[in-house]
Order: sequence, then structure tokens, then C-alpha cells
Amino acid sequence: MQWARGDEKTIHHAVHTAVIMAVAGGALVAVIGELGVGSLLRMLNVPEDVFPQALLYIRIYLLGLPVILLYNFEAAIFRSVGETRMPLEALAISGVLNVCLNLFFVVVLHMTVNGVAIATVLSNAVSSLILLVKLLRTDQAIRIRLDELRFHKDVFVKILRIGLPAGIQSAVFAVANIVIQSAINSLGTVVIAASSAAFNLEIFAYDVLNAFSQACTTFTGQNFGAGQIKRCRKVLLLCLLEDTIATAATIFIVLFFGKNLLAIFNSDPAVIEIGYTRLLLIFSAYTFTMLYENFSGYLRGFGISVVPAVLTIIGVCGVRLLWIFTAFPRSQTFRTIMMAYPISLSTTALLMFLALMWYRPARKHLQQS
Repeated sequence: MQWARGDEKTIHHAVHTAVIMAVAGGALVAVIGELGVGSLLRMLNVPEDVFPQALLYIRIYLLGLPVILLYNFEAAIFRSVGETRMPLEALAISGVLNVCLNLFFVVVLHMTVNGVAIATVLSNAVSSLILLVKLLRTDQAIRIRLDELRFHKDVFVKILRIGLPAGIQSAVFAVANIVIQSAINSLGTVVIAASSAAFNLEIFAYDVLNAFSQACTTFTGQNFGAGQIKRCRKVLLLCLLEDTIATAATIFIVLFFGKNLLAIFNSDPAVIEIGYTRLLLIFSAYTFTMLYENFSGYLRGFGISVVPAVLTIIGVCGVRLLWIFTAFPRSQTFRTIMMAYPISLSTTALLMFLALMWYRPARKHLQQS
């Protein structure tokens, strides 16, 4: 919104404060994670035969949190001014590098999960470095000057006011998924392998879906800041339309080649069948995911961030926890666990739609003007 209003001083302060927040916040979370990761894995019922490898991987991964968080903040800075290509290019380079480093560490150096974790950290460091260099060299208001890195309290409070509820909304998934993962782990290593393989495919479709909800927040905020309220409605409708087409195409490709893709991760027929079951159940709920993500992004674009966070806590975390604690003990199957997703996501989509109808932010601002 500040970009649309041409407030370069606030933009300058926000960019420098955000960089400090990213590095400091990542370091803080890394320290907390290192201290508690062992207990967390025990709570998740991670089988003893994979516990040492899981612990090693996460400990190394946590060391890279500062650069991972820095990339996310840098990407958000670029997107705030409508520049989406640069973060994508940096991520693409990082992805290719990650694959190459994985092959080098695992195949050439004969490392195990430690090699995979190190490859992940290094590739993320490269992507954040690429964006940092671009921010140091750009001639736009978002340019970073190392000698002017300062923590601006007023901007920090504004960032927290908008970002913290959205962060809580994302963190809610982690809380609920910890419980779900614990239930999955109780079903044995075959189910764990199947669920993990399927998740690696799901994330492609979710990244496509999520890109449009982020765009919805960015462009709604820009038009709202510029006083172009009517365009905000068009942004939501276009994001929903384009998201539907792109996500449907991605899901079709993943499902069509699903079993072959799962075989890349694990050739065990049982793993492939269970993994494909997960894909079917998760993707059946993606319509609801698309709706609530875009509705939520639209509301955040108007500065309404607390309500989407609260509704996500209720719809995602609350419903999933209730389902796992009530339905799963009666029917301890993988399908029962996976049903938590369509049930919780449809509930959240309904709640977010009701919130959108209640606030009607575009109409209210048009009436006020």
C-alpha cells in the first residue's frame, strides 16, 4: 500500500527493518528448534529405525533458517512492487542447484540425510544471496543500503500488525499437521514413506495455488492504497479464475502421472498405492483450499488480517485436531487420517466466505468515498 501511495521513506524503513527481522527471527527460531527438536520427534512417534536420520536432517536444516527466512522476506519485498519474476528466477536457480548438490553429496561423497540437508541449506543460501545482491543494486525505493540498516520501531509494529496474524495463520497448519503426522507415524514405515512421497508431489500443486493468493494480497493492497477500490474486486475474481485453471491443470498432470511419479521416490507397490490414495483425497479438497486462500488474501489486502487468522485456527487447526482425536481412534486407517483435510478445508472455506460477505470491504470503502 505504501508503494501505491508513493511513500518512499516508509518503504525504505520497511525494507531495512524487514531484512533485520528475517535474519534475527530466523536465528531465534533456529536456536529454539535446536533445543526442542529431539522432544518434538519423540512426540511425533517417529520410529526408532529412522529417528537418528530425522534428527540429523532437522538439526542441519534449522541452521539454514536465517537464510530461508531472508529469501522469503526478500521475495515479499520484490512482490510488493509487482516484481514476481526475480524471486522465481532465484528460486529456479536454487532448485537446480539443490538437485545437483544432492547428487554430489549422496552419489559422489556417499553421504546420507546429512548431505541432503546440507544441499538444501546451501541452495537456499544462494537464492537469498541472489535477491540480496539485486536489492543492493536496484534503483527503486526498495534498494537496500548496508550502511543504513536500522531497526525502525514504528515500521516494525506495522509489519507485525499485518504480518503476525498471517504468520499465525500459516503456523496453524504446522500445529495441526504435527498431530496428523504423529497419527501417520503410528501406522508404520510403509505409510510414512507413502505419505512423504505423495507430499512431495502435492507441494507442486499447492505452490501454484498459493501463488495466486499471494498475488491477490499484493494487487489488492496496491489498488487499495491507490484508491482504486473497484479494481480490488476484479483482482479477486481474476485470481479465482486463473487459480482455478492453473491448479486444475497441475492436479490433472500430477494425478495422470501420479503412480509413475511416486515410483521415483519409492518403487514398493504398497507405498505407491497408499501414496496415490493420499493424492486423491488431498486434491479433492483443493477447490476449498483455493477459495479460502484467495478470500483470505483479499481481506489481508485491505488490512484485515486478524479475522482470517482466527478463522484458519478454527477451521484448519480446530477441525483437524477434533477429527484426529475423535474419528481416528475409532478407525485407525490412513484414509481416516486423510479425511481430516477435505473436512477441515471445506469448513475453513465456508467460514472465510461468510467473513467476506460480512465485511464486504470494497463496498464499504466505495460507500465511504
